[in-house]
Amino acid sequence: MYVLYYLAVILIAGIIMARVVSLFKLPNVTGYLLAGLIIGPSFLNIVSSSNVPGLSVVSEAALGFIAYSIGSEFEFNHLKKLGKGILWITVLEALGAVAVVDIAMIFIFKQPIAFSIVIGAIAAATAPASTIMVIRQYKAQGPVVSTLLPVVAMDDAVSIMAFGISMAVAKSITGYGQVSMAKAIFSPFLEIILAFLIGIIIGLVLSFVSTKTKGESELLTVVISALFLAIGIAKALDISSLLVCMMIGATVANVAPNSDRVLTAPEKFTPPIFIAFFTIAGADLDISILKDVGIIGVGYMVFRIIGKVLGASLGAYIADSPKTVKKYLGFTLIPQAGVAIGLSMIAQNTMPTYGVQLRAIILSATVIYELIGPVMTKIALMKAGEINIAAK
Repeated sequence: MYVLYYLAVILIAGIIMARVVSLFKLPNVTGYLLAGLIIGPSFLNIVSSSNVPGLSVVSEAALGFIAYSIGSEFEFNHLKKLGKGILWITVLEALGAVAVVDIAMIFIFKQPIAFSIVIGAIAAATAPASTIMVIRQYKAQGPVVSTLLPVVAMDDAVSIMAFGISMAVAKSITGYGQVSMAKAIFSPFLEIILAFLIGIIIGLVLSFVSTKTKGESELLTVVISALFLAIGIAKALDISSLLVCMMIGATVANVAPNSDRVLTAPEKFTPPIFIAFFTIAGADLDISILKDVGIIGVGYMVFRIIGKVLGASLGAYIADSPKTVKKYLGFTLIPQAGVAIGLSMIAQNTMPTYGVQLRAIILSATVIYELIGPVMTKIALMKAGEINIAAK
C-alpha cells in the first residue's frame, strides 16, 4: 500500500481512540499510543512492522518540533528566575535513576557489574514528547511545569554523557574493545558542543530571516525549513537532532525581536504530525516481548521510577523549590522512548553478550512507560493544582 494510505489510517485511528480514552478522563496521547498498538503488529496488523520504518520521517519531524518548543523555555530571564536549582534537579533526577538501578541490579538481582552499569546509564534517559503533549492538552501551568520543561530539555545531554562513561567502564571490565576513560568522557562532550553550535548558528540565521518574512505562511515555511535542515545535518553528523533543534528554539527565544511569533508559528502545522508520531510509536511497540523480560525487567522498571522520584525530590530540596515541585516532579519524568532505545541498540552492537537481554528489557519498559507515563503525568499535575479543573 502507498505510504499516504497508512498515514490516513494512523491519523483516523489516533483521533478515534483519543475520543474513546477521553471518556475515561485519560490524556489524548494515551489514546494515540493505544490506537497504534491496536492497528499495529501486536493486534490487527493493519500497519505492519515492515511499514513502520517507512514512516520514520514523521517521527523525526515531530521530535524536531517538540525539541524546538522545549528550547523556547531556555529564555534567559526565565532561567534567571529558576536559578541554578534547575541544574541540580536535572543532574540528580538523571543520576538518581542511574544510581538506584545500578545498586538494585548489582546487589538485589545479582547481575554482572558491566550489565548493571550499562542498563543503569540508560535509565537516566527521559522521553519528553508524551509529557509535553499532556501539558499542552490540559494547558497546565505552574511551578512543576515551569521546572519540568527545562529539566527534560537538559536530561538528554546528561543521559548521553552518563552512557558514554558507563560503556567505557563496562568495556574495560568485559574486554570488549579498548576505549580509554578520557575518550569516553570527552567524546559525548564533543557531540553535545557540536550540536549546540549548529543549533545556535541555525537559530541566529532563523532569527534574522524571520524579520524579513511577509505573512504567517512565509514565516511558517521558513521555520519548518530551518528545523528540517537541522534534523538532516544532525543525522549526517550522527549527533542528537533533539539537542540541535532545542538549541534553535533557545536561540530564537533569546535573540529574535519577534520571538513569540517565530516560536508559535508551527502550532497550526504540528497537530496532525504529533497524532501520527504517537500512533506510529504505538504501532512500533511489540507487546509480545513483555513475556521475555522476567523479574529483572520488572525490577528495572520499578527501580528506575524510584530513582527518578528520589533524585528529583532531592534536587528540588537543594534548589529550595516549591513544595509541589519536591513532591510531584519525579512522577512527570517516567516516560522513556527514543533515546533509551537508541542507547540500547548501541549497547547491543557493542556488547553482544548482554545486548539481547538488555534490549528486550528496554523495549518492554518503553511499552509500559509510554502507556502509564502520560497518565501519571496528568495525575501529578492535577495533584499539584496545575491543571484547570474544567480541563480534566
